[in-house]
Amino acid sequence: MSFGPSELILNADNSIYHLNLLPQDIADTIITVGDPERVSHVSSKFDAIELKKGKREFITHTGVKNGKRLTVISTGIGTDNIDIVLNELDALANINLETRTLHNNIKKLNIIRIGTSGAIQPEIELDSFLISEYALGLDALLSNYENVAIRNFEFEQEFQQQVAWSSEKPTPYAVKSDESLVTLLTSNRIRLGVTITASGFYGPQFRELRLKTQGANLFEQIMKFSFDNWQFTNLEMETAGIYGLSKLLGHRAISLNAILANRATGEFSKRPYAVVDDLIEYTLDKISR
Repeated sequence: MSFGPSELILNADNSIYHLNLLPQDIADTIITVGDPERVSHVSSKFDAIELKKGKREFITHTGVKNGKRLTVISTGIGTDNIDIVLNELDALANINLETRTLHNNIKKLNIIRIGTSGAIQPEIELDSFLISEYALGLDALLSNYENVAIRNFEFEQEFQQQVAWSSEKPTPYAVKSDESLVTLLTSNRIRLGVTITASGFYGPQFRELRLKTQGANLFEQIMKFSFDNWQFTNLEMETAGIYGLSKLLGHRAISLNAILANRATGEFSKRPYAVVDDLIEYTLDKISR
């Protein structure tokens, strides 16, 4: 199978179109961050940096920490950008860009998101860390791909029964994290949770400024949701897309969240930069041993 120029778009130097990267530019373990400025924050903790590249909001640094080669890349905000980043990282790993054909052996990447999030249960403390063991996507990304094999339909159906979810909204999709990465990154310092991935920051996360959101008491219904002893713990904008595409492409993925806000109590962290820095240190220590 050969991928044509309009499907697999390359730059003049044969790098992948949006990320501006060549296959040798990325490591097998890739840290994703939303904010382009956070890339240098992460890579400043590497022992050595071998590569810095960027295009648009996609900034990439590759280097070494404790002898382990790592890449950190910014995705920007939202699952629309995740669609670009995950597909292009997979192409770099598994497609010969010269011949436009698949490699014989498909490589599995480790995708580790370090991000910020808002808790939706009052008992979740500000400045704490949370691993998204499950993610429920309220965006439409996965509906564009054949996805039946990777979804938890029982979870999704229970959500739609308990929550007055409008048929005008995208069908929610539930995807699990990679168990091996959860084991690697779990400790008594970090809780496991169920993350909602929203398609935006204001209305899609039930915030109201001048515009009224659709559906009365949706946030309260989501707070009360329970399935198989799980409750929703936090809201953000990328995790379900990362989990869904990673599973479809055969990669391993996990999302680590710094809890900077609590929507139930109305609080926001007084030390957000330090909390994110602590989570970066925690993650790098775990993955570079």
